[in-house]
Amino acid sequence: MNSYNRLSGWITCAAGLLVLCACGQPPPPVASGAAPASSKEITPRYPLTGEITGVDATRKVLIVQHDEIKGYMPAMTMEFLVSAADLAVAKPGQRIRAEMIPSKEGDFCLEKIWPDDRVATAAVMAGARGLRENTMNRGKNAYREVGEAMPDFTLYNQASQAIPSGHFRGKKVMMNFIFTRCPVATMCPASTAKMIATQKLAHEAAVAGIEFVSITLDPAFDTPAVLQEYATVRGIDTTNFSFLTGPESAIRDLLTQFGIIAEFEGDLLKHTLATLLIDERGKIIHRADGSVWEPREFVAKMKVSK
Repeated sequence: MNSYNRLSGWITCAAGLLVLCACGQPPPPVASGAAPASSKEITPRYPLTGEITGVDATRKVLIVQHDEIKGYMPAMTMEFLVSAADLAVAKPGQRIRAEMIPSKEGDFCLEKIWPDDRVATAAVMAGARGLRENTMNRGKNAYREVGEAMPDFTLYNQASQAIPSGHFRGKKVMMNFIFTRCPVATMCPASTAKMIATQKLAHEAAVAGIEFVSITLDPAFDTPAVLQEYATVRGIDTTNFSFLTGPESAIRDLLTQFGIIAEFEGDLLKHTLATLLIDERGKIIHRADGSVWEPREFVAKMKVSK
């Protein structure tokens, strides 16, 4: 039975999509139903690619040797203000793509920073194309029931590494879907808290070969750096806990195949929740919808799965 028919209720989460050269500062609250800002209030953004040549943590600045920004400026080396999250994961020699935002004060900000390593990017995009083709081929049977194998995919983790689903083969995987800006305590925050509790219980129970995976519902905002900050703030042990993000098309196809509803309506995200347990062969062996489930239940199933 398709999960779209059996999952009841939509949860509305304020997303606060407008960030006007905030460089990582929290966006202002957006009221439900608020009209979009007028064109006069929208700060222009320019796509940028380049290589990080320096990191100045004290000044919260990245030094980037960037390529030509067509219609705006030639290739050169410049300083850019960035968020604390982006600063924490930046490394000299790393190629990036981002959005450059000039400010009225004459500074330049970078937001939505993504890795631009050619090999990793090619792997992620190939994974997205394969997932799109698979979703289309499955058609009405795209949703994967308990007992079926999880789909193949390649996404970025919180360390900006391209992670294929095959990376988890041979291990049990506990997987859920969240987004970092979710403000509803009984939704993503509760689901993340229970994942953390399950990770701790699994460690205490000496469950071998278990990985925890959270895939974002909001890839436009949840870059690898944002996910890394999300994990760091919560003290999450990422030795076996991956937070994944990637192309919007790949995320949409994963949501379709895992039976998760997630749609933006203006500045609001309506979504459902599901937590899954996947065995060493990649087969879905258990599913709990919503956030009303017990960590001990999942740990018990981990211990008996083969």
